Amino acid sequence: MSAESTPATLIDGKAFSATLVQRVAAAVERLGTEHGVKPGLAVVIVGEDPASQIYVRNKGETTLRAGMRSDTHRLADTTSQDELLALIDQLNADAGIHGILVQLPLPAHIDATVVLDAIDPDKDVDGFHVVNAGRLAVGLPGLVPCTPLGCLMLLKDQLGDLSGLNAVVVGRSNIVGKPMAQLLLGESCTVTIAHSRTRDLPAVCRAADILVAAVGRPEMIQNDWIKPGATVIDVGINRVLSADPVKAAEGKTRVVGDVAKTAVEVAGRITPVPGGVGPMTIACLLANTYSAACRINNLQPEPLDA
Repeated sequence: MSAESTPATLIDGKAFSATLVQRVAAAVERLGTEHGVKPGLAVVIVGEDPASQIYVRNKGETTLRAGMRSDTHRLADTTSQDELLALIDQLNADAGIHGILVQLPLPAHIDATVVLDAIDPDKDVDGFHVVNAGRLAVGLPGLVPCTPLGCLMLLKDQLGDLSGLNAVVVGRSNIVGKPMAQLLLGESCTVTIAHSRTRDLPAVCRAADILVAAVGRPEMIQNDWIKPGATVIDVGINRVLSADPVKAAEGKTRVVGDVAKTAVEVAGRITPVPGGVGPMTIACLLANTYSAACRINNLQPEPLDA
């Protein structure tokens, strides 16, 4: 870092998400008082994946804190696809459930695409259903995947009006990359989607006023790939061996993003890992559940991002 430069401002996703959960809780309370509607979220987990178990528990606790109904369905990893689809049919028909989330990954014998497409699109709070993807693509109201929605909220909080900015999204997944690009287009950004076959990826990244990294490769984006002063959203959560040789020899790990730590020397603003995008996912899940409850009951959701 040169003597003239200053480190990037860290975008505090943890603080923003806490505020968002408070806003959701207040909106949920008004929804109950004024209309007698209590949003309900059902989470389905198949198998005993430890990380998924922790994530599902956190979702349930946060849902209850926001004043919502929280149902968790824990199924054995031997559960058949037909049994899982039957449960989803029940939840689709349950008037007290407004959001359905099936925790991924699923066991190998279950086709995740079939399962996700069985969820009622109006209850698809993950925003993965092809109907919601289509709604987003053509600019119609719908449920948006939680992680890109959280990224957009952080960007608008930091930058205000995004129109006219050059945005580069590195990664083209259906879960983050593609919906992120669509959201940025909706904010009138000029958007480039980059990926593993992009020619001269560093040069493409250096043109970005907004750089979103969502590739799942530890610290792939180097600091000399970043335009000075750019806003960097690091979606990556990668577990790698500890930098301490002794701890590494013991198999201890640490969490890093898709962007090199030295990016703080160049960027104007950047999300840290952990503590940046990650906390936004559950908060946006609650926001989606609240919005779904309103729309299912023909009510207009309150704005939650301002």
